[in-house]
Amino acid sequence: MVGRPPGPDRTAFALRVDPTVMDLVKHCAAAELRSVNAQIEVLLREALAARGLRKAAPGGD
Repeated sequence: MVGRPPGPDRTAFALRVDPTVMDLVKHCAAAELRSVNAQIEVLLREALAARGLRKAAPGGD
């Protein structure tokens, strides 16, 4: 992608969410100086970690 530095691969998907929830995510993102996409990823990671699910370390198969 032109103009974007190389980084980790991302999977695109459509997300339908309640407008009130989206407003709260936007508010959190702005407060933490993140994009809405980055904030959603942080919230998903936090929710998964709270359930005891974490991304495996590289080479940790």
